[in-house]
Amino acid sequence: MRVLFVATEVAPWVKVGGLGDVVGSLPSALRSEGVDARVCVPAHAGILRVAPNPRRVASYAIGHANGPVHATVWETELEGVPAYLIAGPPIPEEGVVYTGRMDEEGERFVFFSLAALELCRHLEWVPDVLHCHDWHSAVVPHALAQQRTGDAALEPIASLLSVHNLPYSGQGADAALRAYGISGTDDPRVSYGHRAIPLVLGLASADALSTVSEGYAREILGPEYGCGFEHLLRERRADLTGIRNGLEVVGWDPMGDAALAAPYGPDAMDGRARCRAALHAELALPDDDAPLVAVVSRLVAQKGLDLIAPALRQLRELPWKAVVLGTGDPWIERALETLAAEMPDRVRVKIGFDETLARRIYAGADCVAMPSRYEPCGMTQLIAMRYGCVPVARETGGLADTVGDVDLTEDATGVLFADATPSSLAFALRRAFSVSRTPRWADLIDHGMRTDWSWQASARVYVRLYERLARSRARKKA
Repeated sequence: MRVLFVATEVAPWVKVGGLGDVVGSLPSALRSEGVDARVCVPAHAGILRVAPNPRRVASYAIGHANGPVHATVWETELEGVPAYLIAGPPIPEEGVVYTGRMDEEGERFVFFSLAALELCRHLEWVPDVLHCHDWHSAVVPHALAQQRTGDAALEPIASLLSVHNLPYSGQGADAALRAYGISGTDDPRVSYGHRAIPLVLGLASADALSTVSEGYAREILGPEYGCGFEHLLRERRADLTGIRNGLEVVGWDPMGDAALAAPYGPDAMDGRARCRAALHAELALPDDDAPLVAVVSRLVAQKGLDLIAPALRQLRELPWKAVVLGTGDPWIERALETLAAEMPDRVRVKIGFDETLARRIYAGADCVAMPSRYEPCGMTQLIAMRYGCVPVARETGGLADTVGDVDLTEDATGVLFADATPSSLAFALRRAFSVSRTPRWADLIDHGMRTDWSWQASARVYVRLYERLARSRARKKA
C-alpha cells in the first residue's frame, strides 16, 4: 500500500497547529504498519534550509491563464519518511505559512495542489491513495476526479480528504481557481454559492472523507458545526469516518523529558511532586495545596479562552492558582493580563509560545482548562493526561471522545461540562477542586497516564480505510 500525504504543514519543519503534528507523526506510524507512506508539502517557511540533503527530482509546468507556472520538486527525508517539497513562484521560500490574504493563499495553494497531483505523473513511485488535508489541498481530489478517467497514470489512484478544521474552507480563492483552469463543481448536493470553494470541491469529489475524531464527524453533520456544508456532509455520511488523532508518545514522555525537574511515570510518581514544586518556584507562586489550573493554548475564541477570566473571578472565594501560556487575540490577552493584575498572588500570564515551559506546566499543574467552543480533536488534553495533568474540558468533538467524566465512568480521566459559558466552566472547576481533595483524583491521573494515546491504534484504522479505497478504485477501473 502506497500513500502520499498532501498538506501544508509537517512538524517539526513547518508547524502552525495540529495539522503539522498529524502529518509529522502519522506517516511514521503507518510505515510501521507496512504502509509506504510519504509526504508532499510546499517548499515554504524556510523548509529547504532545514530539510536534509534535498535533491531535485522533477520539474514541470502548471497551466495558468497568464502562461505556464513552473514547479520544481525536491526529495528529502523526515525521520525515515520520504518527503517531496514543491517549489514555484506562488510559493515563497521564506515567510509565514498563512498570510490571511486569500488572493495570496488561493494562488499559493491551488498551484501547490495541482503541482502535487501532477507529481504523480513524474515519479516511478505512484500512490494508491492521495491523502489530502484541509482546504489547502482539497483541489487535489477535485482535479483528480476530473482528470483520471482514461489517464493511465491517475486512474488507479484513490483520494481521501481529511478535515481538521471545517470553518477554514478557502472561500475567496475562486479567482485562483479560474486562473488555473479549475471549474467549480456542478454537484447537485452543493448549494450554488459554495460551488467554487476549495474545501467544498474536495468534500464533493474525494472518494472518502475523514475527520480527526469520531465526535467531530458527528457534529459537522448538523447546522451548529457544519458551516453551511452540513447538507453535503449528510449526503456523504456513508463516506465519512472519524479517526482520533494520536500523540507522538516518544517526544511527549515524562519519563524521558529533559525539560522537567525530575522524571516520573504512572509507576513512579515521586518525580511529579518535584516538578510541581519546581514550577511553583519558577512562577513565583506559593507552593501550597491549592490546585494549580493551567491553560496552554492559542488564546482565541474558538478555544473558549475568553471564558477563563470571568470563570476564575466566580471562584474568587476558593483556594486556587492559575497559569496561562499562549498567544492569540489581543483582546483575550488583555483580559487575562487584567486578571493577573487583579490577582497577583495567584495568577500568572505568559504571552507567547514556549514549548519547554509548556512541558513544565503539564508536569507541574494539577489540571488544564479546555473550554473550547468546538474542538475537532485537540492535542492538549492528550499531552496533559500523559503528564498526569487532569483535563477540565468542554464536552465537544475530540474532547468528549478522549476525556471520561469523573461522575460518569469508572475509568474516568477528567471533568467535562456542556455549555460554553463562564458559569459552566466555573462549576466544572469547582467539581475538579472538590475531587482533587479525594483519592478519586489519583485514579483520574492514573487512568489518563496509562491510556495508550499513541498513533498506532489510529494508524491501523487508516490502513483499513486505505485498503478499502484501493479495492474500490480497482473495481471501478476494471
